[in-house]
Amino acid sequence: MTPMTDHTMKAFDTDLQDLARMVAEMGGLAEKQVADSVDALAKRDTTLAQRVTAADASIDTLQREIEEKAVLTIARRQPMAVDLREVVGALRLANDLERIGDLAKNIAKRVMALNAEFPPPKLIRGVEHMTDLVLQQMKLVLDSYARRDVSKAMAVWRGDEEIDAAFLAILRQLISYMMEDPRTITAALEIVFIAKSIERIGDHAKNIAESVVQVVKGIDVRHASAEQIRAEVAQE
Repeated sequence: MTPMTDHTMKAFDTDLQDLARMVAEMGGLAEKQVADSVDALAKRDTTLAQRVTAADASIDTLQREIEEKAVLTIARRQPMAVDLREVVGALRLANDLERIGDLAKNIAKRVMALNAEFPPPKLIRGVEHMTDLVLQQMKLVLDSYARRDVSKAMAVWRGDEEIDAAFLAILRQLISYMMEDPRTITAALEIVFIAKSIERIGDHAKNIAESVVQVVKGIDVRHASAEQIRAEVAQE
């Protein structure tokens, strides 16, 4: 690879800005999908659930556009080191955001599968609380990417434990509910799967946080322990 000229650097900066804009747009769509899918559950709104499933195509389209833009950028600009990390980071974020969109679509499909056999609102409130936590994580991690803010990314990374705890609380509550009234098993299991999808969305927010750390610091923290990550980030 040859060093980029000033002209190429300016063109590369434009490409990075375009990628960042597309990732931000994709993130906004993914956030809306998650919020709408759980709103459909809370309001027992199958029409809204249908709209969520249909809107997933927009997220898929953006992912393909980001992939195409990234490949062309690498081929044309031949970036190195930190510049290449920026492009790869956008690809990783797009992949996680696409999976978040898929999980939101899965939630919407399960809302439609309930066919009016919804459990009591007190059980759905736990799912709504968990969703609020996940949406806070998504907003924070997307902001950390936009601002290249490692401290915010690490806050998201640590916050995943709270989401996991909320999922376990919902699971215990639903198990008790099913034991008390076996006729509710089918509907309660759908809520379990919905809660699991929300927990997985939290995992993808954590993945994005790890990608932000790698983009900014050049540290691969995907398979590191909490102690290793804190030590490595502190050293940079």
